[in-house]
Amino acid sequence: MIIDAHQHFWRLKDRDGQWPPASLDAIYRDFLPDDLLPLIGKAGVDGTVLVQTMETDADTDFMLDLADGHSFIKAVVGWVDLKAEDAPEQIAHRSSHPAFKGVRPMLQDIADIGWICDAALEPAITALIKSNLVFDALVRPAQLEDLLRFARRYPALPVVIDHGAKPLIASGHYSAWRCDMAALASLPNVYCKLSGLLTERGEQKLEAVRPYAETILDLFGPQRVIFGSDWPVLRLAGDYQDWLNFCRDIIPPIHHEAIFGANAVRFYSLSDR
Repeated sequence: MIIDAHQHFWRLKDRDGQWPPASLDAIYRDFLPDDLLPLIGKAGVDGTVLVQTMETDADTDFMLDLADGHSFIKAVVGWVDLKAEDAPEQIAHRSSHPAFKGVRPMLQDIADIGWICDAALEPAITALIKSNLVFDALVRPAQLEDLLRFARRYPALPVVIDHGAKPLIASGHYSAWRCDMAALASLPNVYCKLSGLLTERGEQKLEAVRPYAETILDLFGPQRVIFGSDWPVLRLAGDYQDWLNFCRDIIPPIHHEAIFGANAVRFYSLSDR
């Protein structure tokens, strides 16, 4: 089974001026299952993990409704206000839906870099662990030290770093990112998605992405790297099939089964759906 462990759907009418802006022509329109199905059909992808793009309950409801109607959506990573007083109750409620497998706060957009280390999150994180849910970490390099503290504080919580923490490929900054990622990779509860790197390369050639992708593979190993497309955001920098082929070229064939499917199945408990 081949799993695309990171993709999005949205309707512009629901977004009320939120990202993406109209200037991003390639993604400034609705994206729904009928848009993705031809791409994954051609690529031989069996299922996807649908990930949130807005901090609203309505967006999570929208995704769960899509999952109910489309069997290729194997999991939903939604949003919950983790600092709300009723966050544990919200999490317990969401976890009753068989497609709901985890949460993703929009950490990259939070001005307080240390937000994730706030003790006020503890009731919600405890509820995530109790419900066997996971945590998608949408972070940038400046937030990796705090993510490390968070992951150490909650070793029973499975954490996956989205998009390799968005390394600064366009400007060639590598060493500090690698050091921080190595520290996170030393924790057995932390995984990393091989996704989203193309949109970080700016005007650099495709090969500029390779050292970062190979570093993710070296640090996290074949059992804790998960393939994702980040479609339709991927459209800003590349093609679905080309990204899949690029990843297949980087990953040794002996590890294809794990990274393109089995790791996602295990991390997101897809066998439960």
